[in-house]
Amino acid sequence: MALLANIERVGERTLYVVGDLGRMGGFLARALAGLFKRPFRLAEVIRQIRLIGANSLPVIFFTAAFTGMVLGLQGYYTLRKFGAEGALGTMVALSLVRELGPVLTALMVIGRAGSAMCAEIGIMRNSEQIDALECMAVDPFRYLIAPKFLATVISIPLLTMIFNVVGIFGGYLAGVVLLGVNAGSYFAAMEQSVLAQDINMGFIKSLVFGLLVVWICSGRGYFVHQIRGAGFGAEGVSCATTQAVVLASISVLLWNYLLTAILL
Repeated sequence: MALLANIERVGERTLYVVGDLGRMGGFLARALAGLFKRPFRLAEVIRQIRLIGANSLPVIFFTAAFTGMVLGLQGYYTLRKFGAEGALGTMVALSLVRELGPVLTALMVIGRAGSAMCAEIGIMRNSEQIDALECMAVDPFRYLIAPKFLATVISIPLLTMIFNVVGIFGGYLAGVVLLGVNAGSYFAAMEQSVLAQDINMGFIKSLVFGLLVVWICSGRGYFVHQIRGAGFGAEGVSCATTQAVVLASISVLLWNYLLTAILL
């Protein structure tokens, strides 16, 4: 009997996971379709860009600055062993542009804006505001979800560019100002080594990460009432938000590896 009960639990969980994947896939399709439905909510898109992008600038700035400074310190003491301190600019720039910039930007946006997005939509679902929109023949995907999708996909690449620039100057501060690396060699090596394909790789990653962040965070909030074992009310929103942050973070790290393997 215990064996049969275990098999039954495995089957139930498998069916839940498959059903959840189907719901999230349908959610993505409807959200992307909502981007092309009129009337377009341009004012709402701009408001979401301010909430998701502009309001994330402080955390992006400080994260980028200290990440660049750590790269400058670690890179200097590593390269000094080989007498290659002049390559510090190359190491800092390539590390930021190709990997750390897109990944850390996405993770910071998940923590600051993605969690808030999930909680907002989850509360709207629990308080039946989304049901009210549907009763009034208002498409919630066009009205509510599509502006968040567009704003996030626009904001994360822009924030990534800012992260890269601030991080490079953080590396300059640590390597050149504090440790005495030649400023000319720092920027000359960077100019010679950072190619268009490196910048394109970071840009493509930031676009994909932006889509993953808004899809998972808004989708978890939208289906808060269907999350297994989440409960109702504040408990359900809390569970959905936790799931959204964890799943989005893991997805960003997973897709970072896959995109690196594909684009290299």
